[in-house]
Amino acid sequence: MSTTFTLDTSTSRAHPLPEPVRRLTVPAIARRKGGEPIVMLTAYTARMAQLLDKHCDLLLVGDSLGQVIYGLDTTVKVTLEMMIAHGAAVVRGSYRAVVVIDLPFGSYEASPEQAFETAARVLKETGAAAVKLEGGAVMAPTVSFLSARGIPVMAHVGLTPQAVNALGGYGARGRSEAEAAKILDDARAVAAAGAFALVVEGVVEPLGRAITEAVACPTIGIGASTQCDGQVLVVDDMLGMFERVPRFVERFDNMAERIDAAAAAYAEAVRARRFPTEKQLYS
Repeated sequence: MSTTFTLDTSTSRAHPLPEPVRRLTVPAIARRKGGEPIVMLTAYTARMAQLLDKHCDLLLVGDSLGQVIYGLDTTVKVTLEMMIAHGAAVVRGSYRAVVVIDLPFGSYEASPEQAFETAARVLKETGAAAVKLEGGAVMAPTVSFLSARGIPVMAHVGLTPQAVNALGGYGARGRSEAEAAKILDDARAVAAAGAFALVVEGVVEPLGRAITEAVACPTIGIGASTQCDGQVLVVDDMLGMFERVPRFVERFDNMAERIDAAAAAYAEAVRARRFPTEKQLYS
């Protein structure tokens, strides 16, 4: 999807204006293999999308919103309705980046036909450009089915959070030769099936590098390799909103401390009756 928008920040809405900014497209991202690194962050709300949009090539409405927004213990509990609501908000709040939306667990695995029905609904109801699904060779027929029917697919291999119950945890994958070989085969399979990009999560660095060299589509790493064609982080991790910091995360701020300090200052001002002042009241 290529839509032309500029952003009216005073109303938090996107409106067509005489001097438009054109959205990046899925083919433009696919052509970035081996070129300028691709910048991707998650976004779950319109306002966050506004703030991230000019800096990012891709905005991912990840099912990580289950943990980040809803306080769930895994992404397995995320519903399609959650993804659509947040995906539509991110599309409304952005105007430049390609918006990709995760298909939640249970909404696409049964068959390519189920995946198409789900993905078509997601794109229709949100205006996003692409969907993302987890899984390797077993999902290659689904990737091919969707791609052949005009639905761009970002694939996801390595540590796949929706399969956490089968994997037994969130540890790095590919430590054994057998597991590394399987993940590499998975990457090749979904790339050959037509994925326009491939998220590689939580794998040992040599494997991340090998996958990047082996596939024709851009790879986007998260705990993978500096040699990936791009990188992605959960925005709340990047901003320092949580005390726990996964190994693959770099905190570029400490927003949790800043919010805590601001809330403390507000509470103290209210209790001391220093807020509101005359400036905040209507005469």
